[in-house]
Amino acid sequence: MLDNVGFISFRIGGTDGVSLETYKWAEIFEKFGLTSYYYGGELETPPSRSMVVPEAHFNYPAIKELYNMAYSHSQRPRELTDGLHKYREILKESLYEFIKRFNIQLLVSENALTIPLNLPLGMALTEVIAETGLPVMAHHHDFFWERKRFLRNCVWDYFNSCYPPHLSNIQHIVINSSAQNQLALRTGISSMLIPNVMKFEEPPEPPDEYASDVREALDIDKDELLILQPTRVVQRKGIEHAIELVARLGMKATLVISHASGDEGYEYEERVKEYAELLGIKAVFVSDIINDNRGRTPDGRKIYSLFDVYPHADLVTYPSIFEGFGNAFLEAIYFKKPLLVNNYSIYSFDIKPKGFKVIEFDNFISKETIRYARELLQDKEKIKKMGDHNYALGLRYYSYGVLESKINNVLTNILGRF
Repeated sequence: MLDNVGFISFRIGGTDGVSLETYKWAEIFEKFGLTSYYYGGELETPPSRSMVVPEAHFNYPAIKELYNMAYSHSQRPRELTDGLHKYREILKESLYEFIKRFNIQLLVSENALTIPLNLPLGMALTEVIAETGLPVMAHHHDFFWERKRFLRNCVWDYFNSCYPPHLSNIQHIVINSSAQNQLALRTGISSMLIPNVMKFEEPPEPPDEYASDVREALDIDKDELLILQPTRVVQRKGIEHAIELVARLGMKATLVISHASGDEGYEYEERVKEYAELLGIKAVFVSDIINDNRGRTPDGRKIYSLFDVYPHADLVTYPSIFEGFGNAFLEAIYFKKPLLVNNYSIYSFDIKPKGFKVIEFDNFISKETIRYARELLQDKEKIKKMGDHNYALGLRYYSYGVLESKINNVLTNILGRF
């Protein structure tokens, strides 16, 4: 009898794609009558069902030091090997404690066996899975071969054994068809494709009183377009394209960039600011007043959620060069907003064929891109038809109902009737 599910990740919290999908999966498990428990280096989950292990976070100082050594050498120093095994053992003990404390009967790895940010955690989790024989759903969001920074390293042996491990009690799950193809090609591992989803069954509520002054808080005039870039400021998001679009539209507009740089440094953020100044557009970086939850800043200003801002947007920009899937795409569709999309590979192969209508471009902003965007922004009826069309497709292909059906299939594959 399956009762308790244990999620394993570096961190669960905030608005990153891994955390958001973890919450959605947990909601589906709850619908099946299962209880979810959580293990990670940082958790924003119910304390009574959580086990925080600082060493599981990729930002834990000793883990970060091992990370830096692993990707700066071509030949492995012995102290790196010693450090990896030291923390592997620490994390392994904590994983066994987590399983025992909460009587875990099914493990769900959220990227911990996919992207090598915390090598000892991947090593420890692989050994625990092999030793316990517990059924595992390995939910893969970002493989190491999709990130240039991991390709120079001295830990290929650990990559080959743990990212991901080839064990019979693991059901591998990917979020796009390219990952499915590459996983099979590189490792011989078969997988199931479960895309990211939104709760299209429940349309968003109109803005409440709290969120009614978003435009004022962002210093945007009534006759001014609010163009929203709802992502972190990292290079693969291609934010220069959004800046160029705003500059060439010839319309009064502000580009609102919702999130900070995160864990990938601030050099690109400085470049984006300089580029906005160079092109003479108004770009505001508002991560200080847009957060996971509402609240107040230390100086008393309102903090809004990203979902407070979406209803006020006139256009959403999503000019990413690469994405594992594209949560911001689904969010814009959910709020029925017109959307600028770069024709990145996963969009091209997995999303575009479904029939979504967007302002599309291929790696550069053309005159036609500008013409179409300008035409659309001046035609409210066309925007409404586009929004309704896209929402219907979202409900059909990327809803909770789809997720529920797919997870049910995976659990049946693993456990039979549960």
